[in-house]
Amino acid sequence: MAKNEPVDASALPEGGDKKKAGRPAKKKAFKKRGEKRIVHHGFAHIQASFNNTIITITDPEGAVVAWSSAGGIGFKGSRKGTPFAATQAAIAAGNAAKAFGMRSVEVRVKGPGAGRESAIRALQTIGIDVKSIRDVTPIPHNGCRPPKRRRV
Repeated sequence: MAKNEPVDASALPEGGDKKKAGRPAKKKAFKKRGEKRIVHHGFAHIQASFNNTIITITDPEGAVVAWSSAGGIGFKGSRKGTPFAATQAAIAAGNAAKAFGMRSVEVRVKGPGAGRESAIRALQTIGIDVKSIRDVTPIPHNGCRPPKRRRV
């Protein structure tokens, strides 16, 4: 067939150029914006580094319910790594989780920072029952090569 020749409409598939639609597309079920889920038990992941403390509260499946960090609260610089900043971050995350109905948590602490114990204590003071505390700090089995010796 040449480019400019007229096309016989009866030779095309049904409906002209349009492709046949297969199965109708399934509509995704989205959670309504105002609808809040109720979570009674979860996990509190506390990541305490020397520079900052991050508290993430999740449900048993691992979906994040609430989180907060010392930097997000408004502390800057070296004050982010203090136990007081970790306490304030834990109170903020705990109150946000209590809004979802959180009553008890299992705490998992990671890192060597100063805010480890103070963040756990803060969760207890706002009324969340701490069931267990686990240290999940990764320990290298002679993994990375250390940096070369410092010359002064």
